[in-house]
Amino acid sequence: MSFGNTKIFSGIQEILFLALMLVTIVALFYINIDIMYKVGIAAMVFTVIFLMTLATQILQQQKENRKQQSS
Repeated sequence: MSFGNTKIFSGIQEILFLALMLVTIVALFYINIDIMYKVGIAAMVFTVIFLMTLATQILQQQKENRKQQSS
């Protein structure tokens, strides 16, 4: 995922992101399970994606801070 010239995720993170989205789509639309399980799966996937994005942004900020301090 990239916004303009800024790339947020690395290649492995993008693959994990897409795999989580694929699992969610399959679980929500193609597997015949109870609605509460579907809601739980969707909530867990959303939480993991949100935390992954947040952690990546924090790590990039720390990297930029270290780069500025060393210059």
